[in-house]
Amino acid sequence: MLDLIKTKKHALIFSHQGPDGDSVGSSVSLSLYLTKIGINNKIIFPDHYPNFLSWMSGLENSLVATDNLQLVFDLYNKSDLIFCLDFNHRSRLGNDLNKIISNSNDKYVIVLDHHTNPENFGDFEIIDEKASSTSELVFNFIVSNGDLKLIDIPISEAIYAGLITDTGSFKYDSVSSSTHLVASKLKDVGLNHVEVHNKIFDQNSVSKINLLGYALQKIKIDSESSLAYLVLSEKELSKFNYKKGDSEGFVNFCLSIEGIENAAFLREDKELIKMSFRSKGKVKVNEFSRKYYGGGGHINAAGGAIKKSDLNKVINELIQNFRSFCSV
Repeated sequence: MLDLIKTKKHALIFSHQGPDGDSVGSSVSLSLYLTKIGINNKIIFPDHYPNFLSWMSGLENSLVATDNLQLVFDLYNKSDLIFCLDFNHRSRLGNDLNKIISNSNDKYVIVLDHHTNPENFGDFEIIDEKASSTSELVFNFIVSNGDLKLIDIPISEAIYAGLITDTGSFKYDSVSSSTHLVASKLKDVGLNHVEVHNKIFDQNSVSKINLLGYALQKIKIDSESSLAYLVLSEKELSKFNYKKGDSEGFVNFCLSIEGIENAAFLREDKELIKMSFRSKGKVKVNEFSRKYYGGGGHINAAGGAIKKSDLNKVINELIQNFRSFCSV
């Protein structure tokens, strides 16, 4: 694979819509690695990444498609190598970038991902549903090329950011001994894991803390489906000077309630209502999300979205959908 990559002149690294810690961390770490082996590259985010990841070294080599779609088109026309990270369906890119990727007959497409039910659109794919994160796969990709020695502090920080955000700081079922081994290797490089964790989880604005306090009081429960759910409107978010990423982890507070098996968080976002789902094992929320909300993800953690409409109607439909899905 390394020999093939080195025949290419310009690579683009695509992340999915609503980039999270893993998609950003895997994209940045791969970008830094490609630069080290002499491959010109650029990271393409469909939309803006969360503010709590803005510290990451390497993000200066990225573009946000919603800010400059024409430049993305121009770069795509010049590229001969495409990486798709942390998604395995082109629909996760959004309509504009989906159209670009779907017309890639003259590009070599490499997919690295750890989600279920792949579309299999790549020329070469590394898809491991048992991997903790795509960042773990990027680490293994670099090592498989014989380039462990090229992993420096910036690369290790990006990979570690992906690991801890997609594993809940190593507490999810997806964590394996291999995941801890990756973290160990990153520590050997000189990674300051405390500093990375602090930058991601312990740098909160007063408005974000106030939003959390407000949100916790709004959690409701549907006992029939053992579902705790939280809904925040665009108006409510703006009241607390909401910035992208401020509601990260809110769904987990719903799931932490004693006796609750399932959780949902709904957030109004411009033309969409974005949804996050969690479960403690029995309900496969990736299948639920795929069936009702065009989403996907993992068995215990998934997301979806629908066009904005009356929130009360959406909530009622969500509850009925969950009850129906759980009764099958």
